[in-house]
Amino acid sequence: MRHSNLTAMAAMAAVLMMSGCMTSGIDTTKTTAIQPAAKNVSTSDLAEGKAQFRDANYGLAEQHFRKAVELKADNAEAWMGLAASYDELGRFDFADRAYDQLLKVAGRKPQIVNNMGYSQLLRGNRKKARALLLEAKAGMADPTVVDANLALLNKG
Repeated sequence: MRHSNLTAMAAMAAVLMMSGCMTSGIDTTKTTAIQPAAKNVSTSDLAEGKAQFRDANYGLAEQHFRKAVELKADNAEAWMGLAASYDELGRFDFADRAYDQLLKVAGRKPQIVNNMGYSQLLRGNRKKARALLLEAKAGMADPTVVDANLALLNKG
């Protein structure tokens, strides 16, 4: 009698194990909300970096701009955003490195020189800031932004 109970329990366990392996009871409802990866990740990081910068979230902006330049090292816009983010964070050592890379990628353009002048203004290097801002102003068709930076320089 005892042997038949063991046999019955073993048979029942085998049936339970087999029913667990059947696929007919699998729920195929899509439960994930993860979006497919963007085609160009550096572009999405660039856009997110700009959005975070506009919202004055400079640390988050720096992370996105850094990721964008890591993915696409010749992305001048990302280097500009990275340098500006470092400026706002007071990390001028890193800002200088980013500006150096930016100059290699894009050349010495007035918009870049303007940002470099603003960086010097933030550091309190008034003489260097003025020289860079005047250089930028000479090369710009519309010097409105540079004029605003020069006004800040003259105010302080």
